[in-house]
Amino acid sequence: MDEFAAKVLAWYRSHGRHGLPWQVRDPYVRWLAEVMLQQTTVTAVIPYFQRFMAAFPNVQALARASQDEVLAQWAGLGYYARARHLHAAARLIVERHADGFPRTAEAWAALPGVGPSTAAAIVAFAFEVPAPILDANARRVLSRYHAVTGRDGRAQRKLWAHARDHTPALDVAAYTQAIMDLGALVCRKAPDCAVCPIAQGCAFEGKDTPPVRRPRPERAVFMAVIHDPDRGVLLVRRPPHGIWGGLWSLPESAELTSLPAVVAALGLAGRLGTACAPIRHAFTHFRLSITPVPIEQVSPRHDVAKGRDAMWYKGGGPGPGMPAPIRRLLTDYLEVS
Repeated sequence: MDEFAAKVLAWYRSHGRHGLPWQVRDPYVRWLAEVMLQQTTVTAVIPYFQRFMAAFPNVQALARASQDEVLAQWAGLGYYARARHLHAAARLIVERHADGFPRTAEAWAALPGVGPSTAAAIVAFAFEVPAPILDANARRVLSRYHAVTGRDGRAQRKLWAHARDHTPALDVAAYTQAIMDLGALVCRKAPDCAVCPIAQGCAFEGKDTPPVRRPRPERAVFMAVIHDPDRGVLLVRRPPHGIWGGLWSLPESAELTSLPAVVAALGLAGRLGTACAPIRHAFTHFRLSITPVPIEQVSPRHDVAKGRDAMWYKGGGPGPGMPAPIRRLLTDYLEVS
């Protein structure tokens, strides 16, 4: 074990995060946690993790579930492709690994939604396999310590080499958590170098090269709120890929003038009511403005909810998997209607 790893481990034993609900030697638990923690904080993940584990306590339960059931438990956590990939990977694990789980990082990385760093973390935590990680926290620590700048292929190769050099042969699970925690708690975007265990020898000079930030483009959609007093609000399933893929939402159009045609395609007739105030939601790469438009004097041409891609939602209970802003919109609408 080199000096870097020894110092990081010593710091972790006194100051790291212990007692998190996924800190067990169970590959299913560690896999679920690592996927949920991609681009999401520990604090945000904990309640979703606990709810998901209660619904799907093992990989067999997850594999048996429908995609709707999985997305319903994931709703609100964002980055929904993670849930779809998790579900697909569970079915592959049950099909291909009847005797348990993959035990190498390479085998995990072959599954949907599992990248090299996630795969390494799973085998390190579940099986104590020495495998280097390079998640956002470890990347920040190593890039500052070794003065590696940029995000091109050359910088990536250097960081992976440093990650391999520092990963010890023993105490792998503890070291993996330690470097994650060091990046999350000390070597943050605004680092606390005064308490860092590896400050001596670190090449960081107090200022990162600022990333090039481009303004996020704005997009707008108009969503039809089709309300039946007896059945609730009509939802449609979104396409399987793209934003909110596979989730239930309101019928939508990029243009207000096209919304009647969207309603007609569902087998309904009606007229546009007064548009509600827009709701704004930020994604990683763009901002979305959602304008809800009530559809008045609705008359059905046939039972639209007979199809698999349409349903009536009355509110209450967990409901189907919906994007968080749509769920909030419907909660408010159904309460006042």
